Amino acid sequence: MSLEKAAPEVQLAVDLIYLLESNDLGPEVVLAALEIVKNDYETKLLRKKHQTTSPLSNV
Repeated sequence: MSLEKAAPEVQLAVDLIYLLESNDLGPEVVLAALEIVKNDYETKLLRKKHQTTSPLSNV
C-alpha cells in the first residue's frame, strides 16, 4: 500500500516521525512533547463534544 492511499492518521504519523527524527531529539524529549500534544488534543476533543451536546452552548 502506498502512503498516498493510507489513512490520514498514518500519513500524519509518518510525517511526525520524519520531523522528530530530523531534529535529532532524544526519545525522552519526544515522548514528553507527544504527551503535551496528546493532552492538548484531548482537551480540544472534550470541548468540541461539550459544545455539540450542551443545550446552552449557543446561548
